[in-house]
Amino acid sequence: MRGKPYAFAVAVAVVTGAATVACALILDKPLRDPDGVAGPSYIRLPVILGVFFLIDLIPRAIRRSSSTRGLWAATRSVVHERWPWHRVRLALTGMGAFYITYVSYRNLKSYLPFARDDLLDEWLGRADSILFLGADPAVVLHFLLGTGVAAHFLSFVYASYLVFVPITLAAALVWNRNISLGFWYVTALCLNWTLGALSYYVVPALGPVYVEEANFRALPETGVSALQDALWNSRITVMFAPWDTGSVHGVAAFASLHVSVVFTAAYFAYRVGLPRAVRIGLWTYLGLTVVATVYFGWHYVVDDIFGAALGWISVVLGAIATGHDWRHGPPASREPEQQTSSAGLPPQGALPSQSRVATDDLILPADHSEHA
Repeated sequence: MRGKPYAFAVAVAVVTGAATVACALILDKPLRDPDGVAGPSYIRLPVILGVFFLIDLIPRAIRRSSSTRGLWAATRSVVHERWPWHRVRLALTGMGAFYITYVSYRNLKSYLPFARDDLLDEWLGRADSILFLGADPAVVLHFLLGTGVAAHFLSFVYASYLVFVPITLAAALVWNRNISLGFWYVTALCLNWTLGALSYYVVPALGPVYVEEANFRALPETGVSALQDALWNSRITVMFAPWDTGSVHGVAAFASLHVSVVFTAAYFAYRVGLPRAVRIGLWTYLGLTVVATVYFGWHYVVDDIFGAALGWISVVLGAIATGHDWRHGPPASREPEQQTSSAGLPPQGALPSQSRVATDDLILPADHSEHA
């Protein structure tokens, strides 16, 4: 592979950030760094990255140490071997590109009602009605699944997305033995945010729960219902007093970024050949996420369809940008952990594909080494 695997992710971050600043100036609206449920992203992401680093480091150091006294020396050895400065720099670069793109996405989403005051919910609702032969898909799900235990379970599924994204990001940057594969995923995530923000402006919509509220009154109070109320209150506050609040506007239906990001993770796992259990788990999680978005009225079914398409496009473009095979087909060949150059790439001619490499005390064929 030629070039630098992080270049496109950084470019996406720069372009999206520049577009956000331009929109803020044109619309005369503030730039915000929105907090999540676990605190600001600039704190949450490094903490998660650090936890994954320790999980990667400590067990290896313990296995190499024959005594407590030798633990420090073993730890230094692992750090020197697995985390030279250029790899640390690459991980920080990936996290930085993601952070800038994500914060830009949140701000662009917040500017949406000031840039476009028209809504296309009626057209999206009609499309769903056609797909379901005149029925409302959310009402169908309420009938089939009930509005008791299913509501609380699907609420947990939906809310888990808030930790799913940073955890998969950290896993790609820290646990991945091939940094170019890690940046394939990081690039795909960045593209999700940028293309998702663009889709909001092309097809502005609120979502079923905000335009057909009566269809969701039978649902019990859950974490999702509380979040929906909070987002609507933030929308009103931001629209009437954008400079007097630290909140951002976060209501937009088309396309579903929940679906696009989870689809990205599942399809990426398939393409790089992660263990079967991981792939099955991710596809199952995707299916449950799709059901949850419709069940609670976050999205129309067509939002989820286009969200999956957006996720597929992001993985394909991410593959092209990082030098991997973009075509649909067998999982990408898996490479062993390699010594990387300052660009994060293996030195030319190092470790042929059929070689055997040692990973601590375990010898693995190159085409069966793990990446996560």
